[in-house]
Amino acid sequence: MSSVHKLFPPALWFKGYNKKTLKGDFTAGITLAAYGIPVSLAYATLAGLPPEYGIYGYLLGGFFYALLGTSKQLAIGPTSAISLLIGTTIADMANGDVQRWADIASLTALVFAVLALLAYLLRLSGIINFISETVLVGFKAGAALTIGLTQLPKLFGVNGGGENFLERIIALIQQLPETNSSVLIFGIAAIVILIFGEKIAPGKPVAIIIVIISIFLITTTSLGLQGISTVGRIPSGLPEFHLPSLRFRDIDGVFPLAMACFLLSYIESVSAARTLAQKNGYFIDPRQELLALGIANAAVALGQGYPVAGGLSQSAVNDTAGAKTSLSLVFASAAIAFCLLFLTDMLQYLPNVILAAIVLVAIRGLFDLKEMKHLYKINKEEFFVAMIALVGVLVFGILRGVLLAAIVTLVLLLKATSNPNVAFLGRIPGTKRYSDLERHPDNEIIESVLIVRVESAILYFNVENIKEEIWSKIDNETHPIKTVILDLNSSPHVDIAGARFLKQLFIDLKKKKIALKIAEARSEVRDTLRSENLEDLLGHISRFVSVDDLVVEATKKDS
Repeated sequence: MSSVHKLFPPALWFKGYNKKTLKGDFTAGITLAAYGIPVSLAYATLAGLPPEYGIYGYLLGGFFYALLGTSKQLAIGPTSAISLLIGTTIADMANGDVQRWADIASLTALVFAVLALLAYLLRLSGIINFISETVLVGFKAGAALTIGLTQLPKLFGVNGGGENFLERIIALIQQLPETNSSVLIFGIAAIVILIFGEKIAPGKPVAIIIVIISIFLITTTSLGLQGISTVGRIPSGLPEFHLPSLRFRDIDGVFPLAMACFLLSYIESVSAARTLAQKNGYFIDPRQELLALGIANAAVALGQGYPVAGGLSQSAVNDTAGAKTSLSLVFASAAIAFCLLFLTDMLQYLPNVILAAIVLVAIRGLFDLKEMKHLYKINKEEFFVAMIALVGVLVFGILRGVLLAAIVTLVLLLKATSNPNVAFLGRIPGTKRYSDLERHPDNEIIESVLIVRVESAILYFNVENIKEEIWSKIDNETHPIKTVILDLNSSPHVDIAGARFLKQLFIDLKKKKIALKIAEARSEVRDTLRSENLEDLLGHISRFVSVDDLVVEATKKDS
């Protein structure tokens, strides 16, 4: 693509734009707006903000992402995880002041935007790999339980309470005798309709139908007198653009909150965008997504919103409804703007229990029990990491829980790298190929030759373990070893300490009249070995010298 197309992807998509594509985008945009309005109202309450702040996220985030994003179906708006992160973290910063709460949320979106733009300029799109899929499995499950527990009091028509997961459970149990049966029945009916609606009419805006019916019932029947609380007045009109009234230095904790929102948003958005791109036969540009998310969040921050991301559920609605390009987001923003200008008087009668029902149904997909069972069956260590993320989110909150799981992942990664598998190879019968003798005991053992493959990078913190493995094998061999062949094909990197270890290994082996040979070293590895003058000791180190070449050479000398 040209630089213009890279910076402004719609310029490429609109070349073949036609009436059929326009119809698909228009239908998807209206459907997305119908889905997004009730969901964004619900997520805003989850974030502890007035409901209109969630709508502003869909209105502005989607429009500005459409100008720069490389995904044709990704829908941008508030997500459950980021909403909960905002709500639980800002609570201690705002001290109960609603306006300060909103200003901190907008400031967080602005800092998010700055971080995204810096990452774009510094080409840090690889940051998506910082948090593993395993951590996300546990994080999403923990977030689902936490979010669900914040919404259950609304479903039962009680006040709830508590600062953490356990306290909230206790408070809910204590208040169950005070359950408002009208609220509970109303909420359960909404949940049942939402679930069946998703199965009968997937991708259709079932939630907006429930919203319309619930408003009609509240305003025309005696349900409004049964203690069913409503959203209340929503300001009419479009958001006013201005910088957050608070400055960065005014608020301790905004930077780590913005960083957490940025990481979660980018990972969630790119994961969803890749899924949809693969389904529809095109590619996304992860670096350009940084720019698009940065600009989208900057617009949201100026328009009194809070951080937004590309969620898979809302994007699936957009895709299923027929979106062919990101113009569907522009149509969605136009439909939302129309509602803000002319329909807010109706939304004030929307019951809070309906929003709770929408959230409870939306978070079902966050708890992936099937994936957890798979992790437990395939890799207990990965399952352990997921459980740390889950429990960490429940006990310490979303931000600390995710960081804890990420740290544990890095520790386990360092542990695995510090004690790599050192395989001793034998020849596969009838071939010139060699594989691990432990896994393939039928392989031919080459007499007087020890073939070693280190299945990791050779680094300063693992050379001692590698050395112990090699010498232990040499000392325990029944036949004397005359040649050690080191297959470096599986070692993508060797640092200076690793190169010096190989140099010392050559010297120590030579004292025992054992030759050291190196096979199939990669280019960067060869450069490092040459910088430590290993070619002066070993001779020319070449990528094209195979293990079999060195075995043939060694056995000829022995014969």
